[in-house]
Amino acid sequence: MTSQPAISVLMPVRDAWATVIAAMESVRAQTFTDWELVIVDDGSQDGTTELLKQFAADDDRIVLIRQEPKGIAAALQRGCDACRGEFIARMDADDVMDARRLEVQRAFLVENADCGLVSCRVRFGGTEAGYAAHVDWVNSLMDHDSMSLRRFVEAPVAHSSVMFRRELIEKHGGYREGEFPEDYELWLRWLEAGVRFGKMDAELLTWNDPPQRLSRTDARYSVEAFYAMKCLYMRRWLETHAAGREIWLWGAGRVTRRRFDVLADAIAGFIDVDEAKRGTHRDGRLVRLADDLPEREKCFILAGVGARGAREAICEHLTRHGWIEGGDFLLAA
Repeated sequence: MTSQPAISVLMPVRDAWATVIAAMESVRAQTFTDWELVIVDDGSQDGTTELLKQFAADDDRIVLIRQEPKGIAAALQRGCDACRGEFIARMDADDVMDARRLEVQRAFLVENADCGLVSCRVRFGGTEAGYAAHVDWVNSLMDHDSMSLRRFVEAPVAHSSVMFRRELIEKHGGYREGEFPEDYELWLRWLEAGVRFGKMDAELLTWNDPPQRLSRTDARYSVEAFYAMKCLYMRRWLETHAAGREIWLWGAGRVTRRRFDVLADAIAGFIDVDEAKRGTHRDGRLVRLADDLPEREKCFILAGVGARGAREAICEHLTRHGWIEGGDFLLAA
């Protein structure tokens, strides 16, 4: 292949023999055909490498890069360095694209020059109820403002559903290695830099949830890793958007306080619904109840309770009392 493709599809792979054929075939079935598929084989040992070699031999749009196992962040960045297209579309070896995905996402970015990245709604390919609820939440964030505002809850896009301008890697950096989820860190960094996100109102990817998925097996995707990393970005956000106001954390329980420990020095007090917690906490900070909120003009609330339904209840309660999301409070769990 000599000419520069319009789109580079980037797919890291390790030991994906059972699923990678379906993933690659969904790329080859795209209605938009000016693409290259950059596959980084990160030390597969299950026969995946042989399958990839066969596909690469049959289609010169497939670029196969083999490396010793270095981890997904290293594989992704090596793949980004090899991508030649104006746009990079992410794909995972256990997911499946809708045939029009590349066509419609590219058209969106061409027509919306102010957007650096576009995602789409995804179809859940799994059975676990908690993950299905997460997919529903991701699919509910359909514009830049909602994705930006709710980014401290969780990643507002499914990683393998995104297409972004290759220039973003050059301007704001690519995938970083560390004890954190590499995709979520990238979204927080790019959003902090002012990159606008879009999302197509169509299910253009089946997002599968196999038992071996990294988000289930790797410590970098643990709850603790998510909070430790996002609190660093949240601190900088608060310094800009809540400057001069006291920070109150909704959730005085041990679990919530531990998750927001990185922000402990910035938290002036707590809000809770448990009458037994009302009063002065043992660390000297005040605990108020939901019916005794601090003064809105002087305070900013972080809603840090992660129990199912709590986020929505807290948002409804604060909104009903005149607090504005993003202006007076932030959902963060």
